[in-house]
Amino acid sequence: MTKPLQVLLISGSVRAASTNTAVLTTVQHIAPEGVRAVMYTGLARLPHFNPDDDRDPLHPEVAALRTHIKAADALLFSTPEYAGSLPGSFKNLLDWSIGGGEMNGQPVAWINAAGCGAPTGAVDAHATLLKVLSYTGSVVVEGACMRLPVERRMVGNQDTITDPAVRTQLMVVIEQLARHLRAASS
Repeated sequence: MTKPLQVLLISGSVRAASTNTAVLTTVQHIAPEGVRAVMYTGLARLPHFNPDDDRDPLHPEVAALRTHIKAADALLFSTPEYAGSLPGSFKNLLDWSIGGGEMNGQPVAWINAAGCGAPTGAVDAHATLLKVLSYTGSVVVEGACMRLPVERRMVGNQDTITDPAVRTQLMVVIEQLARHLRAASS
């Protein structure tokens, strides 16, 4: 039996009722056989990035983040946009990921879940995300990146997306990412 592919899910939101987190929670629930989707939950606990602290011994939350990234076969992000860019807490996570080199060569994808009423559809956040990812050395899997507007009303009691069409699109994202990983390993 082959080892399942591990995809680390990272929400760029610390908000309790985040649609971005709901999107990734849904991916975790619908991931196809052979894919283990693991949610990263330490975003709010990361210390503020300081290059002077990017050395051993690392803060335990930073060490845990880097361990999660290293253990993953790929990363899947979903982040809101604040003030025309990435939320500071999410940018902080990305800043901490650069120094260790764990994301170098790491396949990554993103889901843009900005609702229809979002002024820019979070395009500025995702442009910034792509720019930052270029500094990490990550490999963006374009076929697994998707703009998928999600409204709060689509989130059910278990913080998962209930809309069948959105769930189908989320399945396409995780299957595309898994397909890329399998092709790269063969």
